[in-house]
Amino acid sequence: MPALDERLINRWIRAVAADYGFSLGTIHYIFCSDERELEVNRQFLGHDYYTDIITFDYSTASTLNGDIFISLDTVRSNAEQLNIPFADELHRILIHGILHLTGQGDKDPVSKAQMTVKENKALAMLT
Repeated sequence: MPALDERLINRWIRAVAADYGFSLGTIHYIFCSDERELEVNRQFLGHDYYTDIITFDYSTASTLNGDIFISLDTVRSNAEQLNIPFADELHRILIHGILHLTGQGDKDPVSKAQMTVKENKALAMLT
């Protein structure tokens, strides 16, 4: 787990949420292993496969709230496959969960492409 500048990340996430018309409520990031992520996927979603992120949305009409499970194992392997720094892939996944909370999906090729565009826009705001 790389050191994260929590104040910077918090400001960034608030700014991205505001771009979508939301304020930030309570967001819990749960960093775990592939095995724990698989357990959560099976137990709560009935899915029997590994994934990098699982987002549970408890948002209200204007406030984002949620639990976001992130498999650090999968983030690490994705970064290696993409030949990018682990921290860069982690930032992408952090904001991916927030975008899910704003209502962005990624279940089909079109929405997945739209998600990537929105991730890239959000990543450009991280300064």
